[in-house]
Amino acid sequence: MRIHQLRNATIVVEIGPCRVLVDPMLGEKGAHPPLKFFSNRQRNPTVQLPATAKVLLESVTHCLITHCQKGHFDHLDRAATKWLRARQIPVICTPHDARYLIRRGLNVISLSDKHYNPQPFLDGTIKTVGCTHGRGFIGRFMEHGVGYFIEIAGEPTLYLTGDTVLTDQVRQFVALHQPDVSVVPAGGACLDIGSEIIMGVEEVIEFTQSAGGRVIANHLEALNHCPVSREKLAEAARRAGVSERLLIPDDGEIMDMG
Repeated sequence: MRIHQLRNATIVVEIGPCRVLVDPMLGEKGAHPPLKFFSNRQRNPTVQLPATAKVLLESVTHCLITHCQKGHFDHLDRAATKWLRARQIPVICTPHDARYLIRRGLNVISLSDKHYNPQPFLDGTIKTVGCTHGRGFIGRFMEHGVGYFIEIAGEPTLYLTGDTVLTDQVRQFVALHQPDVSVVPAGGACLDIGSEIIMGVEEVIEFTQSAGGRVIANHLEALNHCPVSREKLAEAARRAGVSERLLIPDDGEIMDMG
């Protein structure tokens, strides 16, 4: 298994002959409006895709969507929708998102709406795991989506948490399954009101300490409402003694998971 970090939450997971694109945001720098308006009104995404993205995308065989409605262009934007529709790449998602994506002409494969129910995926299985994309008042307005847990014989187990804060549900799932590799959102995203809507520095460190395997932090330095920098997270990892297991890839970086 190899994981290619493209930008923000967009990755490509290489499993045998398959290349699984996750939460594609493929638009040009500045194609979308800011997600904070009272400070740092920079348009999104704030950076371009890496130079390697075009060639890598041509090898994609499947796509996974964790959530995409209520304005979440950072997990499926117009450019990605057009790209997927033109190629008719199988798009795996929840029943909730399936109806939305079918209307946009995508080649949709809908999973069960029951969490933790193993379903066929590639040569193994996939389970959905609940997400909490923000707590309290702001959480009522968010699209919470799902995470995915992938098990394939001969490959590391992979937990894609989706956009979530660190909840007891996530803690319990990690304690029970101890994934070999986890991919977590680490940008500490927050809107003009309310608290963080994904993990920030402290929660990523706690997640890494509780997980026995390697943790990949993304959702960094690509959106105007994500203040956490790679440097800040790396320094926190050094202080906590988890630098060897917490990977903080640059855009375009490839990680060999074995």
